[in-house]
Amino acid sequence: MSVRSRGDSGQAFPVYITVMAGLLFLALVYFAVGQAAANRNGGQTAADAAALAAAQDAREQLRQGWLEVILDPDAWDAYVRGDRYDVDQACDEAAAYAAKNGAQLWHRDDGCRPVRTNGAEEFRVRVRTDDSVGRSLVPGTEDKHTVATATAVLKPRCSFDAPEPTPPPTPATPTPSDTATPQPTPTPSPEPEPITGLVCDGIEWTIDPDHPRLPDAADLFTVRLAD
Repeated sequence: MSVRSRGDSGQAFPVYITVMAGLLFLALVYFAVGQAAANRNGGQTAADAAALAAAQDAREQLRQGWLEVILDPDAWDAYVRGDRYDVDQACDEAAAYAAKNGAQLWHRDDGCRPVRTNGAEEFRVRVRTDDSVGRSLVPGTEDKHTVATATAVLKPRCSFDAPEPTPPPTPATPTPSDTATPQPTPTPSPEPEPITGLVCDGIEWTIDPDHPRLPDAADLFTVRLAD
């Protein structure tokens, strides 16, 4: 009996080793799949944040630049369209937000690219995660990183129709008595008129020359992730 028991134990040991190896292999596979999914989600989060950061920075630039020319409606056109901003500054903001989320722009020229589409600015961003797919814990994944893309849309919400200029008053025809004794009359400086014609989402805005102000940036332009 004792000889037979030792023989059974000797046969069961290789089976035990095989089963344990299989379980360890399955655990490694599940771990690798979980790490890859987490890395992919993190990469997409970084891409979304970077694209939104670029669009929001451009929006703030547009409002600030618009304020600088607010009393010159002839210079408004580029700001109303939403295409007067520093692209490098907006993309620097995208890079900063990608880094905060564990990623970096995937090449500068291709990693952040604004494109004009249907009257809106689209910020197309591509990032690569800093961590590898398996975070160097899964053999063979050391050089494999997630690359994710996202697009944020910056769209104007306002239109501007410059009002027709008011013609200057017609000077009165002098009478004979006036011509006999001409008297110099000082010309008063015309008071600056309010600037009208700016409409944002159906709301009319009047710019007071004495206290000029614009709507908030979010009222001037929408920023959203593309579907």
